[in-house]
Amino acid sequence: MNTKTVRKLASIRRIDAVRPIPDADAIECATIGGWTCVVKKGEFKEGDLAVYCEIDSWIPHEIAPFLSKGNFPRVYNEVKGERLRTIKLRGQLSQGLLLPLSTLTMVESELSEGLDVSFPLGIVKYEAPIPAQLAGEIKGLFPSWIQKTDQERVQNLKEEFDYWLGEQHRWEVTEKLDGSSMTVYLRDGDFGVCSRNLDLKPSETNSLWNVAVRNEFEIKLRAVNRNLALQGELIGEGIQGNPYKIKGQDFFLFDIYDIDASKYFTPTERLAFVEEHNIKHVPVMASGAELYGTLGINSIEETLKFAEGKSVIGMIGHAWDAGAEREGLVFKSTTMQCSFKAISNKFLLKSH
Repeated sequence: MNTKTVRKLASIRRIDAVRPIPDADAIECATIGGWTCVVKKGEFKEGDLAVYCEIDSWIPHEIAPFLSKGNFPRVYNEVKGERLRTIKLRGQLSQGLLLPLSTLTMVESELSEGLDVSFPLGIVKYEAPIPAQLAGEIKGLFPSWIQKTDQERVQNLKEEFDYWLGEQHRWEVTEKLDGSSMTVYLRDGDFGVCSRNLDLKPSETNSLWNVAVRNEFEIKLRAVNRNLALQGELIGEGIQGNPYKIKGQDFFLFDIYDIDASKYFTPTERLAFVEEHNIKHVPVMASGAELYGTLGINSIEETLKFAEGKSVIGMIGHAWDAGAEREGLVFKSTTMQCSFKAISNKFLLKSH
């Protein structure tokens, strides 16, 4: 059960429940999978199909002008609109936006639960501008023969989560770092360095290439003589405000992709590789752990609460209460090719 899927920013979803919010007369809370979303009172009811838009979606102004709260809308990629963020209203966490099916111009027979409607609504993912030192000169798009690093959020995996609990699968749990995605690869003798979406030309002014050279990734991959991609997070000065307060920039690996086999190393294989080749790894919080039996997690809500806490990296050289709030946790099965992420709501509220 592989959970690395294309993210549906806007999709038709069924509302699982609608409940009141204490001391709120005009709003109530709708539950969609593992998400909670504040809606106008009486607009939706349990069992309704609606368009659910995830956080970090860029919503065009014409679809939801009320998001601008009477102000001029912002502009992203020449489209007027607003970015969906994690917020609290009357003490209730609200993540995303629910819109009625009438927002769509498609005929009713074309509408079905789970349908991705991001494109017809013009909804795209908001991505912060890339700092100049990370952008670099473009060699091409991110290679199609390497799987991109992106786990599904646990809130979208209600059925899968219940299955994993029942099957008592075991997981490796690692800290999700707040930085910039970086991939280095060796394929048929060709070495390359990539950002999240692009393959970059060698450059002395590009941070990703500088870190790759300093860590001798090309030398290490050529010594192994296999077609592999090392994937991780670049953190440090000039990246996301450097919440970990480290000097310079550095790479922390979280995945190794076997290009020829089209699959990821298991956690055991990956950890053995980084130890042998002296490569920094993201902090491992637990290994071979059962969600409920070992970690005491029995629901998506408990998983999100478990994801909150201080960063292990942020603690280096700092007092406990001075460390960076960790972005969240990544869970990877130790027995099958599946994974998911739990982003800390405390981190989202603080950073947004």
